[in-house]
Amino acid sequence: MQLTDEQIKILESKGNIKINAVAGSGKTTSLIEYARVKADARILYLAFNKSVKLEAITKFKEVGLKNVRVETAHSLAYSYIVKNSRYKLCQDYTSFQTKNILKIKPFDEKLSDFVLANHVNKFVNYFCNSTAKQVKELNYSHLVQEPKAKIFVQKYYDDIEKLTRLFLAKMDKGEIEIIHNFYLKKFQLLNTQLKFDFILFDEGQDASPAILDVFLKQNSTKVIVGDIHQQIYGWRFAINSLDKVNFKDYYLTKSFRFNSEIAELAIKILKTKEHFTNVKAVNIKGLGENDKLKSKVIIARTNVTLLLKAIELLIEDSKISKVYFEGNISSYTYASDGGSIYDILNLYNDRHKLIRDKLIKSMKDFEQLEEYADKTDDAQLK
Repeated sequence: MQLTDEQIKILESKGNIKINAVAGSGKTTSLIEYARVKADARILYLAFNKSVKLEAITKFKEVGLKNVRVETAHSLAYSYIVKNSRYKLCQDYTSFQTKNILKIKPFDEKLSDFVLANHVNKFVNYFCNSTAKQVKELNYSHLVQEPKAKIFVQKYYDDIEKLTRLFLAKMDKGEIEIIHNFYLKKFQLLNTQLKFDFILFDEGQDASPAILDVFLKQNSTKVIVGDIHQQIYGWRFAINSLDKVNFKDYYLTKSFRFNSEIAELAIKILKTKEHFTNVKAVNIKGLGENDKLKSKVIIARTNVTLLLKAIELLIEDSKISKVYFEGNISSYTYASDGGSIYDILNLYNDRHKLIRDKLIKSMKDFEQLEEYADKTDDAQLK
């Protein structure tokens, strides 16, 4: 395999480094080759999610590297906290479930009990993704943007904070199932020293403060890789970790995924960010070939816009036979709190019998849903 001059520099590097890699620039190949030249070392590869983890396991196995352990941050934390413990897991709690567990009663405002539960859930996840040792170290109200939600949170902040501590205590004692971010938080607070010589941290631009804290506290030689322009999980409390680490900079700017025309367009778009941030656009080089398949891509700010556009294309253009949604289609039709776009439609059309979600079913009309979305600052519902 012919490596680029940028990849060779990475392989020859010493000490902690960070690699800013554009899409399609051979990032995974670089990490595999980096591990290959250190075949006698104990190496941990931290993947962003389970699918990337499985893909990485296959690739390291194909080249015969047995000295690399592949994990996600959560699977690593799971092996220390949950495995062989009394804890039982759940994906996450809806506002309806949290309201019942904490026995939150309605008070002055409409759906106040559900709104309060929603903010407790968010505060729990905020704490679990942070580096804070105690809930009181954080100011949850700083996260809230919607005016009505901000007023609600400021008015009932003491209650939200108290219930957040209670909810976390119930998880800690094993009285209720724990969420995945909870055991990750416990792992971060353990300050465990991992027995690896090198740690390769992929997709660093989407790491949470808690994950970055675990990484930085290790005595291992550290390599963090990512693309500062591809952060997509800021709403999940992710931070751009490449900006937070003081490691020597390396770059992968030559993309094999697209041609020079696309590269030039990408540079122009990235340069517009310089008007709003201090991040500078990189000089991307497109080395890929033109794709014979002509695809039209739609990018939208909200899921609803994408769904409407898909319906429009399928109905109005007879030449279109397939519309592909990146990721699982349910992620476009279901909100994190459990409600679906179908339930919302049935509420709007006053068909309560067809509504499955318990929270939405408890609402009298669409106006109450709008009020709930405003007071919870729920971007997905909006």
